[in-house]
Amino acid sequence: MKKIERSEQEWQTCLTPEEYRVLREKGTERAFTGKYYNFKDVGTYTCAACGNELFSSETKFDSGTGWPSFFKPLADSSISTDEDRSFGMKRIEVHCNQCGSHLGHVFDDAPQMPTGLRYCINSVSLNFVPSVKATKK
Repeated sequence: MKKIERSEQEWQTCLTPEEYRVLREKGTERAFTGKYYNFKDVGTYTCAACGNELFSSETKFDSGTGWPSFFKPLADSSISTDEDRSFGMKRIEVHCNQCGSHLGHVFDDAPQMPTGLRYCINSVSLNFVPSVKATKK
């Protein structure tokens, strides 16, 4: 996978202020406000910063948390993780492996899912590409 490297000034020019706050400054959107938290179309979720394919709609589930949740990435190489100890918590932060942008966090609190994991991802970190099958009539 080819890594994308840009200066923070370059990121600011190609992202909206909200995208920059979440993707580059590790912010979060308010629960139940993102465009994809209750979205059910079939396709692929990509990184809003670089277009890297991250998650399939087939692995999306309603976790009741107010953010899009997935039980696994499209490919292990699509994402990377790091320990996050901000705000007095110990969490695992999820990044796009191609551009390093912050996507959200992963938790091991989804025993009903095949992996037991819940990738809790900000909608603003994502774009959606509909499946070709889903768009044909």
